[in-house]
Amino acid sequence: MKVMVVGAGHVGATTAQRILEGELADVHLVDIKEGLAAGKALDLAQAAPVVGHSRRITGSTTYEGGAGAELAIVTAGLPRKPGMSRDDLIGVNGPIMAAIARAVAKVAPEAVVIVVSNPLDVTTTIFQEESGFPPQRVMGMAGVLDTARFRTFVGQALGCSPEDVSAMVLGGHGDSMVPLIASATVGGLPLRELLPAERLAPVVERTQNGGAEIVSLLKDGSAFYAPAAASVQMASAILRDEQRVLPACAWLTGQYGLSDLYLGVPVRLGRAGVEEIIEVAVSAEELKRLQASAAAVREQVARWHDMRDATLTERQ
Repeated sequence: MKVMVVGAGHVGATTAQRILEGELADVHLVDIKEGLAAGKALDLAQAAPVVGHSRRITGSTTYEGGAGAELAIVTAGLPRKPGMSRDDLIGVNGPIMAAIARAVAKVAPEAVVIVVSNPLDVTTTIFQEESGFPPQRVMGMAGVLDTARFRTFVGQALGCSPEDVSAMVLGGHGDSMVPLIASATVGGLPLRELLPAERLAPVVERTQNGGAEIVSLLKDGSAFYAPAAASVQMASAILRDEQRVLPACAWLTGQYGLSDLYLGVPVRLGRAGVEEIIEVAVSAEELKRLQASAAAVREQVARWHDMRDATLTERQ
């Protein structure tokens, strides 16, 4: 099988590395910067005999090497800088995503697509609209990452392994994300019984600002190890038809009382992409926050549509 990774920056290159070393598929790496994808592909290819895998990787400024790919992972776009929100990237990354969607659709019309670029919920929407792919074949990677951050911070607060934390984060990939507290457990014990509200609130806030915290520390760049790991967990579920239940940015058609938008919810991932959207029990407060998150996403998408329409009008 073949995976096309669009964007050879830190997220894209690390994603390609994990796919190769996990023996998931061959990889075609694409980046508009001359030599970047080709150089990183050559470097990763030379690591193969040391690491011990036989997967192949190519790199180019063009998409043709990804022809017929079963999966495309899109990481391209401008990363956040200190003080920027994910929403600030709409005007820059929106047109980039539109162009990528058309290019991927041309060479890999049957691919399942995972969008990683921010602002996640908007870029996922843009990819689906511009590619014309069925919504179940286009999804965004955010829920796995946000959930991993939540599990990490819970584990740190309790002094336990994050592997023992069972939890899920839904909603938009931003300040409005919704960690599900009522159903979260640690080693089978309810999280609320282990962490009082006054200690839990900072954990939730840190999860919501997890990406910004890394941006502020790096000064010039954003997170890439965890986003790449999250992307590859989703890729494995799709390529190996694992039928994993994971949170992803998916197209809603009435679930949770919401329709006609992309939002982070639990899904069952398999070879066809999003094979089922799962409605888990949420508290009244969590449902209210999920609906507020959906409203925020709708506002961002409307902002993009206004920008796109204004540009089209100017060209005419």
